[in-house]
Amino acid sequence: MKMNPKSVLLLTLDSCRYDTFLSANIPHFRALGPVYRAQAPSYFTYASHAAMFVGFTPGVAELREPVANPKFSKLFRLGKVGFPGLNPGGFVLSGRSVPEGFRRLDYLTLGSGAVRWFDPATPTGRSLTSDFDEFFYAGRNWGLAPQLEWLKARLSEAAWRPVFLFLNIGETHVPYFHEGATWSAEDNPCIPFQSVDRRDDCMTRQRACLEYVDRNCAWLLDAFSEATVMVTADHGDCWGEDGLWEHGISHEMTLTVPLVFRVAKQL
Repeated sequence: MKMNPKSVLLLTLDSCRYDTFLSANIPHFRALGPVYRAQAPSYFTYASHAAMFVGFTPGVAELREPVANPKFSKLFRLGKVGFPGLNPGGFVLSGRSVPEGFRRLDYLTLGSGAVRWFDPATPTGRSLTSDFDEFFYAGRNWGLAPQLEWLKARLSEAAWRPVFLFLNIGETHVPYFHEGATWSAEDNPCIPFQSVDRRDDCMTRQRACLEYVDRNCAWLLDAFSEATVMVTADHGDCWGEDGLWEHGISHEMTLTVPLVFRVAKQL
């Protein structure tokens, strides 16, 4: 299954730290291009995704490179919202959000989220999900298997229609667990205000989760091999730096994320 080259995949690894991405064995993600040490637009899920859904994806402020620095040139640009960048380019969209903009271009817009901010049964969840044609909420952080099953069925029905696909992955979010893991999902090594140092557990488990995600997303990346793909994180986590744990706090470690992408040739 190959998607139309005009298609777009935006994949967010929830809470994934930049150093985790660098140390992990993730050949499929790495094949997309160089890994940038980027700054996220916020330090928690809702705010960061709300920013990305109006074109403010993670970026590197010091670079004058399209996409790598959205201040220089955005991948997604809503026509009359925010600074357009010095170099026009990417997808120029209209409407109140990136998903709505692609829908107006007759794309099939599909989304799936794992963490609770994407629960369509809540007002905040509806604000993130209502602009998609279809949205699947996994209902738990380690929900990649049902998410991918749902996406495979929807993509097989898309035929050659261009697709905008958003996928939020929760395995890299606390408690850092994936199906088949050798540790318990009930054991969270990264609890705010904890006094015990479990940095090693955090690092080992988030890396294992990321490697699990890379293996299981291989077919999805292959399906979008001729299309535009961005893989990043909405924020990172603190693992004891300055006595801090987890996210929801403004800190270098919660704002530093990996960014890797491939832009299709027609752009």
